[in-house]
Amino acid sequence: MICKICNSNTQQVFISKILKKYDVKYFKCNNCGYLFTEDPFWLDEAYSRSINISDTGLVDRNISFSKMLAVLIYFNFDTDGKFLDYAGGYGIFTRLMRDIGFDFYWYDIYTQNLLAKGFEADANHDTKYEFVTAFEVFEHLVDPKEDIKRMLQQSDTIVFSTELLPNQIPDPNSWWYYGFEHGQHISFYSKNTFAWLANHFGLKYYYINGIHLLTSKKINYSTMAIEKKLCKFGLFYFVKKMMKSKTLSDSILLRSSKTQ
Repeated sequence: MICKICNSNTQQVFISKILKKYDVKYFKCNNCGYLFTEDPFWLDEAYSRSINISDTGLVDRNISFSKMLAVLIYFNFDTDGKFLDYAGGYGIFTRLMRDIGFDFYWYDIYTQNLLAKGFEADANHDTKYEFVTAFEVFEHLVDPKEDIKRMLQQSDTIVFSTELLPNQIPDPNSWWYYGFEHGQHISFYSKNTFAWLANHFGLKYYYINGIHLLTSKKINYSTMAIEKKLCKFGLFYFVKKMMKSKTLSDSILLRSSKTQ
């Protein structure tokens, strides 16, 4: 099996049962560290419900990321820019960020937009964004390099989350992130994988406090670390106070439009 990221040879590292009935092979690239399944023939079945019921951290995760991203944007990016939440699920994150005051838009081809209606992204992908977010998305990608290429057509910065592979491949019985029971997690990455991707696309790769960035911009590590720490002590609330929430203006806009 050839690595779908760096085209190097891979080796089979284990077989595990997906959806409690399919024996699936997992392969690891010794060059870039990418771990992935064989051709995921079970995905239609796995996505009979686009968001799996075992994801009980969905709401808490979105609230936490909204606070972290508010601080990141305020001190490192254009607060008046447009932002895109790629594979935005029910629209929770888009709505949270608009409530803070950032001009976020939703995009997801698999999940119904419940909470950010009226703020769907341009279907033709012509709009340029300050950055694209993709939280808990990368582990679902069949062809990560192609999806990253697609995201980069709309921004030179991708901010995302996914659990990093430990140095030693986790035992199939001990790492919850494999997600065998729902079958939706098919791609797993090391820091080396993202470093390889950054180099391939002419970008820089940053990882700090659970957040990954692939970007053409130079980000100050120490500044991000300080922001993360201060976020716990009220920096987010300073940012929120400085921003102008779009909650009311969005309501007025939607009431005057045909969006339902």
